[in-house]
Amino acid sequence: MIDETGQADQPGGADRLPGLDEFLCFAVYSTNLAFNRVYKPLLDELGLTYPQYIALVALYEETDQTVGQLGDKLFLDSSTLTPLLKRLEAMGAVTRRRDPQDERQVRVNLTAQGRALRERGRAVRVSMQRATGLAPEGQRHLREAMVRLRGNLTAAEHERRS
Repeated sequence: MIDETGQADQPGGADRLPGLDEFLCFAVYSTNLAFNRVYKPLLDELGLTYPQYIALVALYEETDQTVGQLGDKLFLDSSTLTPLLKRLEAMGAVTRRRDPQDERQVRVNLTAQGRALRERGRAVRVSMQRATGLAPEGQRHLREAMVRLRGNLTAAEHERRS
């Protein structure tokens, strides 16, 4: 039988509990904490939090998105995303406007100030790439594995709900 760590049960090891360092979920969790500790001072220089930073990155890829579209890309619900966008708007980085075609939708766009943050944010990405200690190819492989993992977990969640 395979346990949560992906390890097969060992003969005579039925009583053995896996150690914390054997849990994939803990490795992901603690890595996320480490990422946040490295990101924080870099983003503090820009006056941004990590969720604000990734929202801006998503808007650099495609501006004029609805709050729902942006939430889907960032895996955030509107109750989390709306206050974040309000803070970015107060900073002058984005505008939020009701869609004239559908008043239920709020569209988000970058301002000139928000676009200017992109250049300053490039140094953040370079610093983070260096901090990983991974070559570009290693980063790509790890990112692809993490995206597959996220997809598998999302599918498992949807199966459980069905």
